[in-house]
Amino acid sequence: MNSNQPQALGSVIQGSLSEGLEVRLLPDISVEDMRVGKFLVVQGTMSRFFCLLTDVSLGTSNPRIFAHPPDHNDSFWLDILAGSDTYGTIEISPMLMLTLSDTQTENTFKFDNIPRLTGLETDLQLLPVKTIPSHFSPVYESTENDFRSVFGWEEDPQKCNFSIGQPLDMDVPVCMDLGRFVERSNGIFGKSGTGKSFLTRLLLSGVIKKEAGVNLMFDMHSEYGWEAMSEAKNGNTVKGLKQLFPSRVEIYTLDGESTQRRGVNNAHELYLSYDQIEIEDLRLIARELGLSEASLDNANILASEFGRDWIYRLINMTNEDVQIFCNEKQGHQGSIMALQRKLKRLENLKYMRSACPHNYIQEILALLDGGKNIVVEFGSQGNMLSYMLVTNMITRRIHSAYVKKAEKYLQTKNQLDRPRQLVITIEEAHRFLDSKIVNQTIFGTIAREMRKYFVTLLIVDQRPSGIDNEVMSQVGTRITCLLNDDKDIDAIFTGVSGASGLRSVLAKLDSKQQALILGHAVPMPVVVRTRPYDRDFYQEIGDSDWQEKSNDDVFAAADSARVDLGF
Repeated sequence: MNSNQPQALGSVIQGSLSEGLEVRLLPDISVEDMRVGKFLVVQGTMSRFFCLLTDVSLGTSNPRIFAHPPDHNDSFWLDILAGSDTYGTIEISPMLMLTLSDTQTENTFKFDNIPRLTGLETDLQLLPVKTIPSHFSPVYESTENDFRSVFGWEEDPQKCNFSIGQPLDMDVPVCMDLGRFVERSNGIFGKSGTGKSFLTRLLLSGVIKKEAGVNLMFDMHSEYGWEAMSEAKNGNTVKGLKQLFPSRVEIYTLDGESTQRRGVNNAHELYLSYDQIEIEDLRLIARELGLSEASLDNANILASEFGRDWIYRLINMTNEDVQIFCNEKQGHQGSIMALQRKLKRLENLKYMRSACPHNYIQEILALLDGGKNIVVEFGSQGNMLSYMLVTNMITRRIHSAYVKKAEKYLQTKNQLDRPRQLVITIEEAHRFLDSKIVNQTIFGTIAREMRKYFVTLLIVDQRPSGIDNEVMSQVGTRITCLLNDDKDIDAIFTGVSGASGLRSVLAKLDSKQQALILGHAVPMPVVVRTRPYDRDFYQEIGDSDWQEKSNDDVFAAADSARVDLGF
């Protein structure tokens, strides 16, 4: 079928704006061709409605047929009944309407009279749905032009569009506006094994290629930086961000031995020290360390007495030292000794030092200022204690620096002072954004602030129900693979209107390479077959013509930006 010759499927017979429309299919249209998530078009008198298919059902005009159904081998009776006494119906939810100007309202039932959006010029307005088409409005298969009308095209010079995949039944790119994507915090959700990691790698590749922002990725399982195992059963590997963008991505590792064993020879080792750990960092990992509120209260007493060296001093205290300190400073001996025992676990972390003369966090910030993307690998240190401690320590300080940079930009209004948009990617996000601790973590602050300080989150998680509702309501774009748990599905649609129809769409996704995308970066919800992450993608996305800059040049360019940051 020609992509510009849409096929008529049926007509609207009833419905409402809140509950969606019911469409009766034409006799020659098989109900088995109607798949949940399909993108359809309804042609009204003055507007064209873009809709999502949310349900499929069978109908009959005479209930007596149920009492005496024809034999399934009796093709004669089946053909007589089809389309008149028995028929198929579909439920569709209008998402957008394309409204014609007054000079275009005549003879609009003919598709040839609808301007095709092949360029930037058009008198059509793409608007949220605020009405519905009249009875018997025709419903059509969508065309390539329809998808371009709604989702644009990757080469659009006015937008930062990136092809994320294709619709379920067409070979047409579905584009996301990455400029809008990075403006807000976003989420990639799905149960284990549905391809969240590949979707994340795909999107980050697009952000880097389109220069929509810079990324700081906390790579818990070391699968985004250099390479990762393919989800295919052939045991092959796929390229990571450093291989795709060798001059735009830097890898930092908390476990240099693990990184070298995997054949990554150009990674930078990253070390942190006790004096960089603050009480707020310990509060986030209190559950992992088993710290009580009493221990944290006594940590404040120690920090007041010894300053930034309090952890090192505490770990090296004898029982007698603890007793003397408690007598002088009114600390609780039992709580301080318990705190000492539990903080000794930090001595087993490969990347932790008693003192660290080089400030690696400042180095990472300088690279981000210079346009580099950073992947922090954990290697054998990829346990929840290390992951939560390191991500919080680095993120808190970088966010603080961005706040100062944003305030300076607001004061000067000088575009040279404008911070680069930063996207921080975290896995196991429910650990940081649980309702019990979200108000105490930097990640909750970033999610609620949205774009105010040019820092947003990309949260990757298989348990969205574990994320605080207020945070979920602030998630701008949600890319969701298959979920089975009802609580997780409910969480995805927190703050989303018309969620009832979308629930059925999400529940019917395939377990691989399918996702429902809705929110700020796409004009309307859409189900896509995700773009393959293969050799063709490598050739399209790679940075073969990027001009390499040395780290020395990057640091020099960022010096002026770091002067006022207070490191």
